Amino acid sequence: MIKQPQEIALLAESGRLLASVFTMLDRLPLCGMSTLDVDGLVEQFITQDLQARPASKGQYGYEFVLNASINEVICHGVPSASDQLRAGDIVNFDITLEKNGYIADASKTYLIGEVSLDASRLVRTTYEAMWKGIETVRPGARLGDIGWAIERHAKRSGYSVVREYCGHGIGREMHEDPQILHYGKRGTGLILREGMVFTIEPMINQGGRSIKTEADGWAVMTRDGSLSAQFEHTVAVTANGVSVLTLRPDEQGMLR
Repeated sequence: MIKQPQEIALLAESGRLLASVFTMLDRLPLCGMSTLDVDGLVEQFITQDLQARPASKGQYGYEFVLNASINEVICHGVPSASDQLRAGDIVNFDITLEKNGYIADASKTYLIGEVSLDASRLVRTTYEAMWKGIETVRPGARLGDIGWAIERHAKRSGYSVVREYCGHGIGREMHEDPQILHYGKRGTGLILREGMVFTIEPMINQGGRSIKTEADGWAVMTRDGSLSAQFEHTVAVTANGVSVLTLRPDEQGMLR
């Protein structure tokens, strides 16, 4: 569970490379593209430009390099040639990358063209909620502090937090201990220690928190058909606080 400094340095390198994948995505004209098109471009960028491995491909039998979750899809959306991104959509791209044996994991929800004010507000609040959780991370804090901060921010806007899926420890394996819940009670749970590395990845619904799984066995959707958004970063507990290993260039200065 505790990573040594040399391991965190390797995780930080994977995180830096993964951040560059999202910088590449930021430049794409996503409107009109299929999610399968995006998957192919990301695979090419990771394998050829970055000389790294898309860690999700082949994991648990999954055939693609990313999850593409559109509108009411909460997570694990499968790329498809028939899923064309249209103005007004929101889509979360969840991507993992392995370099030198260590894995980083991050996701970002994109607004496609002009979206409704309600959709924009959900995406903004979800992003803020992730950062509320990240800001609690430091040695001596508890896992419950992270979930409490996230859920409190989401509920203030009238949203619900998905409880069936959570963040996780990460390193040589994609999913390690501990589990990072996005709801909880402040002052409870495992005490955070320097050297822990894990993801914080809240999934927040516009409506109720109930979910259902598609027939493909992968895509998870809101039961009431409301929109859902997600953001994710891989973080490390440092001696003085937290380091965001997958921080993108446009996010410099986000941590107060």
